[in-house]
Amino acid sequence: MPRVRVHQHVNPLSPYYRQQPEPVDLAVFADPERPLHLDIGCARGRFILRMAMAEPEWNFLGVEIREPLVTEANQIAGEESLTNLHYYFCNAMLWLDHLLERIPEGRLQMVTIQFPDPWFKKRHAKRRMVNAELVEAVVNKLADAGKVFVQTDLEFLAEEMFALFRERPELIEHPIEDNPFPIKTEREKAVEDKQLPVYRTLFQKNAGSPTGT
Repeated sequence: MPRVRVHQHVNPLSPYYRQQPEPVDLAVFADPERPLHLDIGCARGRFILRMAMAEPEWNFLGVEIREPLVTEANQIAGEESLTNLHYYFCNAMLWLDHLLERIPEGRLQMVTIQFPDPWFKKRHAKRRMVNAELVEAVVNKLADAGKVFVQTDLEFLAEEMFALFRERPELIEHPIEDNPFPIKTEREKAVEDKQLPVYRTLFQKNAGSPTGT
């Protein structure tokens, strides 16, 4: 099918993107009991599409702010008969906690945040997806020993995102140099083809640690 054409950037603070999403219903998956991998800011969703093919014993949930991309991605998932993959339209910087509120404790085992929109200008920094509220939503739903993988090709953005996750006492950081997954995003491949650096790290939730609400 032809690729949907959308704006590369959308303002997450504009009225349309402030609408509250319906919480995730894990019944969209053939087996809701499988461990869940959440990809936040999944764009066209090709990373978790290929992950869902490679890891059929996991469920994969993509979250994206550009609604046409969500519609397209769900159509492709249906065409591929992938019953362990679904995408949701959601402004994650505002509503991730609400989107995830019905996910049972212990189900969310992996979270990936890869190459989010940097919003370079200082006055636009409030539009960046990864903020304290998003981090709290992730940590609150992450299973004991669950992992969060974060990467970007921009050093200033890496420092900002990593610092937000480092503030959470429930998380232990495991610095890494290589992508731990067998699949790479289109952006990651493009950056590496240019031999530019990618800044990555991995956090893991300390089993038994208290989680704030």
